[in-house]
Amino acid sequence: MNKGQKIKEIEALVKDYFAEESTGHDWWHCHRVRQTALHIAKEEKADLFIVEAAALLHDVGDYKFHDGDEDIGGKIIEKWLLGIAVPRKQIDLILNIVTNLSFMKSLNSPERPGKLLTVEAKIVSDADRLDALGAIGIARTFAFGGFFRQEMHNPEILPNAAITREAYKNKKSTSINHFYEKLLRLKDAMLTATGKEMAASRHAYMEAYLKRFFDEWNGRV
Repeated sequence: MNKGQKIKEIEALVKDYFAEESTGHDWWHCHRVRQTALHIAKEEKADLFIVEAAALLHDVGDYKFHDGDEDIGGKIIEKWLLGIAVPRKQIDLILNIVTNLSFMKSLNSPERPGKLLTVEAKIVSDADRLDALGAIGIARTFAFGGFFRQEMHNPEILPNAAITREAYKNKKSTSINHFYEKLLRLKDAMLTATGKEMAASRHAYMEAYLKRFFDEWNGRV
């Protein structure tokens, strides 16, 4: 298998799939996750092909854009990879990563870490979560909230820091609440040493942003 050629074919499929996407779950998100994942993979001595392919494909068929269907992504990806003649062994490794990656699946799901045992799975998970942190994570949060017509902030709607999987999947919240229900929890959920190191500064940046946000909201600055 010519791995470089297969990556080019996967990249073309993903670019076409995410054309005109504007929620922050777009081609450029996949590209950034790919770049971050490859950086971590080189530090962690992982299989670069599996990491790059899974990173590019990880948001295809996201349940949030398919009426809550959690299985469609794996079906689309499997069909694509079979269509470009990726060997079955590699397909299974990639599918294990992309079908167990989402934050929502980690909520009250103690079995999830057991499904992300490979170093490649841990790397792609960390890379995806890192793109939800820091300056880009903040920008993506408000892009997503605007697309789904969520309020930016409403002091009368309190965040649910102990949100369950079912509530996370179905609840309509605010963009600011998303920081407390998900984003500020990601630093402690990193699975690789490199991911943990990278998450620390991005987490601190978000905390500083939120302080400034509430200072401005309350007219203190």
